[in-house]
Amino acid sequence: MEIERKFTLKSLPENLENYPFHHIEQAYLNVNPVVRVRKEDNSYYLTYKGNGMMAREESNLSLNKEAYYHLREKADGNIISKKRYLIPLHHPGFKEGFPAPPDDYSLIIELDVFDPPFAPLIMAEVEFGSKEAAEAFLPPDWFDEEVTYNKEYHNSYMALHM
Repeated sequence: MEIERKFTLKSLPENLENYPFHHIEQAYLNVNPVVRVRKEDNSYYLTYKGNGMMAREESNLSLNKEAYYHLREKADGNIISKKRYLIPLHHPGFKEGFPAPPDDYSLIIELDVFDPPFAPLIMAEVEFGSKEAAEAFLPPDWFDEEVTYNKEYHNSYMALHM
């Protein structure tokens, strides 16, 4: 189960270039349900995503390079290319009443910097272990609008509507 919230940003974190990152390219074979192929650096996947906005079923299968490029040719719409930075969020905030996590608890912010035709779009995603944690999460100050429930910010929608 994938449980994530998405946000636009007010500003970029300092020293963004110092964080680890991946080059991602993905193409959509279907959008309902979502079936996509993804190249992440030198790894290749076929992903199925069920219905939902914040929480939904997700399954990944490994592909080889040849299978990825074969399936990519069958994709609908635009191929999405982006650079994904992995930024640790130590001691994340949660709403009052949510059980305090351990002192060493952290989350990972996946900050996506999109290439054309989607540039200058930049979004942050945060994944959670439970719906309760996702709903109680207090985003950092440099996050802006939450777009989790806005279909226009889902990559599968973007691929077909840009």
